[in-house]
Amino acid sequence: MLEVSTTAQELALGVDFTEIYRKSELYKRNKALIAELGVPRPGSKDLFYPTQYSQPFLVQCIACLWKQRWSYWRNPAYTAVRFVFTTFIGVMFGTMFWDLGGKKATQQDLNNAMGSMYAAVLFLGIQNASAVQPVVDVERTVFYRERAAGMYSALPYAFAQVLVEIPYILVQTGVYSVIVYSMIGFEWTAAKFFWYLFFQMCCFLYMTYYGMMTVAITPNASIAAIIAASFYGIFNLFSGFIIPRPSIPVWWRWYYWGNPLAWTIYGMVVSQFGDFNDELPNGETVKGYLDRFFGFKHDFLGVIAGVHVGLVLFFAFIFAYCIRSFNFQQR
Repeated sequence: MLEVSTTAQELALGVDFTEIYRKSELYKRNKALIAELGVPRPGSKDLFYPTQYSQPFLVQCIACLWKQRWSYWRNPAYTAVRFVFTTFIGVMFGTMFWDLGGKKATQQDLNNAMGSMYAAVLFLGIQNASAVQPVVDVERTVFYRERAAGMYSALPYAFAQVLVEIPYILVQTGVYSVIVYSMIGFEWTAAKFFWYLFFQMCCFLYMTYYGMMTVAITPNASIAAIIAASFYGIFNLFSGFIIPRPSIPVWWRWYYWGNPLAWTIYGMVVSQFGDFNDELPNGETVKGYLDRFFGFKHDFLGVIAGVHVGLVLFFAFIFAYCIRSFNFQQR
């Protein structure tokens, strides 16, 4: 049909199909039928739909979460490899920093234990952010098609993408924390272990959501990786480990407070060592040394926990907002 009705065929035959149709009886009958059907019958009402979508918001969220769960389950390249990689890194860090967590006789002992936390936060946090980017990029392509078909809106999809990561990250955090916490030799008390677990999980969550956010604000995963990587070095520099906060010039110190990784290192260190009054060789207590040299205060622990919850919600919200507002689909 497309071949015989092209302009080239019209020129070859010397006819105009459009003009032939307009002079035909079929055209007249169709116009009359359109005019008849365009007049509403007496007593009839216009069709009305209370919402744009066939299902309410909650049902859309449940359906999207169900779809995302199966999508992640059928993606072992992302899910299973992440757990294997985390286990390997946990064993590697545990053997590298073996039994350093219980040593606090000197300043160097404390710096070594702090280095284990710094390495875990930076290394695995960046790995989580980088690994999720191609996954979200592929899922977003499916989302564009299904949203255009009117299946669901952007927010249920974004909420499902955020929520589906939580159980995987919870298992990832549990496996890593048990391995590292026992091998490094931190103090085995319920409070200290669960504080460590909490900060590690929040770090994995907000870094994963950070990677998702960079995809949502860029056209593809390649550009997202470039933008995300440009901040990794800054996160590292202002983490408070390479240069302690009191030593950072005051005109740059504001960025320390805006650095997510700095808050995690702060929380891990003060939850593990911030309440110790053991004396160091210089006559200073562990608590006093952390306060003087790093600016870490144990009394600030509750605020640090609240900031971590805020960081997780902040990156998740920015991801949801960008998914809803930006459309990089090209037709």
